[in-house]
Amino acid sequence: MNSANSESRPIIIIGAGSAGLTAAIYAARANLNPLVIQGPEPGGQLSTTTDVENYPGFVEGVLGPELMQIFEAQAARFGTEIRRGTVTSVDLSKQPFRLTVDDKQTLLAKTIVVATGASPKKLGLENEQKLTGKGVSYCATCDGAFFKDEEVAVVGGGDTAMEDALFLTRFAAQIYLIHRRDKLRASPILQDRAFAKEKITFIWNTEVEKILGTNEVEGLILRNVSTEEKSDLAVKGLFVAIGYQPNTNIFREWLEMDEQGYIKTRPDSTYTNIAGVFACGDARDRVYRQAITAAGTGCMAAIDAERWLQSQEQVVITTADKWGDLVENNN
Repeated sequence: MNSANSESRPIIIIGAGSAGLTAAIYAARANLNPLVIQGPEPGGQLSTTTDVENYPGFVEGVLGPELMQIFEAQAARFGTEIRRGTVTSVDLSKQPFRLTVDDKQTLLAKTIVVATGASPKKLGLENEQKLTGKGVSYCATCDGAFFKDEEVAVVGGGDTAMEDALFLTRFAAQIYLIHRRDKLRASPILQDRAFAKEKITFIWNTEVEKILGTNEVEGLILRNVSTEEKSDLAVKGLFVAIGYQPNTNIFREWLEMDEQGYIKTRPDSTYTNIAGVFACGDARDRVYRQAITAAGTGCMAAIDAERWLQSQEQVVITTADKWGDLVENNN
């Protein structure tokens, strides 16, 4: 499809989680006529979260999908167009940037905001998806308070698992940390802190084979990888902390990333290595991964994009003025 037949926008936002929709709100209020491409998971990680009690402004908490519907309605109120579809490829070699949606539709954009988020790595167990938000969680800081005085399990052996287990000691009666090896990958200081907590019990050389429960987590079936012995563990919650994967594969050819695939941005901004392309939310954040921090960087990305567009318009005007002076002087 050639450029003449392609739809063009000043700004296209890829992703419709808290980062992307916040960027859309700010871009729409700046009269940039933003287009949001939702991606494979509209609403981002909050679309699969039940109660959200740590987002400011909701005293009694709010359901994750409901919060995303509010974000979407607010963005639409200011003129954002939100479309279903997934950006399957991009060409960032020149302006305007070219995006392909669902391998068939071509869009052109002066600026792009990458808000594709990150996805938690999963265990791949039969009941895992069904019980997500009903005892299975991928975010201890989001859901830990729901398990006050309950026994829970954490799966993993890295820094995230240690941090989650330590955080959960504030609420849970007992935390079982399940690791498939006999040693941890976490930093020594986090290991020492976890070992020092009486509430944390380590279960070594073990994997979760099955999650028990129909409507909520009722327990686990564990398998020792050395002896193949199986055992039951009665817990009300399972926190999977085996890592996150940023959803950035389609940008690998173009954008600078760290070893895990998180997009690198300039300090204190959302600028990427390509002028006119901005990154926000969990696609660039490997540390906080909260809805509120994602929304904050979404705001930053929209402001950065608006200012960048203004700077390009000034360059065009300045160039035109100089050309006019040159023509006048030669007459």
